[in-house]
Amino acid sequence: MSRVPVDLPECRCRLEWGRRGAAMAAKRGDILVVIDVLSFCSAVATAVHHGGKIIPCRDAVEARAIRKRRPGVIEAVRRGEHALVAYSLSPPSFMGISPGTTVALPSPNGASCCLLGQSTTVYAGCLLNAAAIARKVSLDMREPGANVTILACGERWDDLNEDGCLRFAVEDYLGAGAVLHGLPFSKTPEAATCESAFVGTQISLAETLWRCDSGIELRERGYPQDVEHASMLNTYDSAAVLQNGQFESGS
Repeated sequence: MSRVPVDLPECRCRLEWGRRGAAMAAKRGDILVVIDVLSFCSAVATAVHHGGKIIPCRDAVEARAIRKRRPGVIEAVRRGEHALVAYSLSPPSFMGISPGTTVALPSPNGASCCLLGQSTTVYAGCLLNAAAIARKVSLDMREPGANVTILACGERWDDLNEDGCLRFAVEDYLGAGAVLHGLPFSKTPEAATCESAFVGTQISLAETLWRCDSGIELRERGYPQDVEHASMLNTYDSAAVLQNGQFESGS
């Protein structure tokens, strides 16, 4: 059965998934909070907290073009790729970023969802900055008619199958719930259930991310530190907002 969009004017907070959800939020004119816990939004949150700026790119080709067009912009590399400047989708790689440094960071999932929402206000959210994002969005929602969509990016299958390419990602669901938990506004049933899932899992977030499919995949690839870093709740007090094509601190 195909989904028929339902107008819920009394509900100011929605939960959506993936690129289609980002496009729908932009069409409605909602504030958009993109959640990609492992890894894009955690990388953005880490960079912005330490004074850096991130240009979201759909792929390496786009990142390279931006670097050539904008002298001074650093092009991120792939995880584990040896380079003089080793910024990548690994969030801890931005721990030592120098304030003012701008990095073009490719991500076919998280960055793509952010770029689909460029016509509205876009935040990069995760567990690391959930409370800061919620505070900033709450201020934005003082504007008459303002609503918000919390977007869980999900993972993507390598091959298209009968269910499409979007894969449920519990880490993004819980990250979305963490942001929703800080928003004192009416929520759709989907958003309220997501918030409840976060509340019920809050005491075991680190274990949940460590043992979930995405966490296992990263650990098996040799990046346990990425999982540990992204599991830290409300570590950063800055809200990463997309302004003039790049993420910077909005707090």
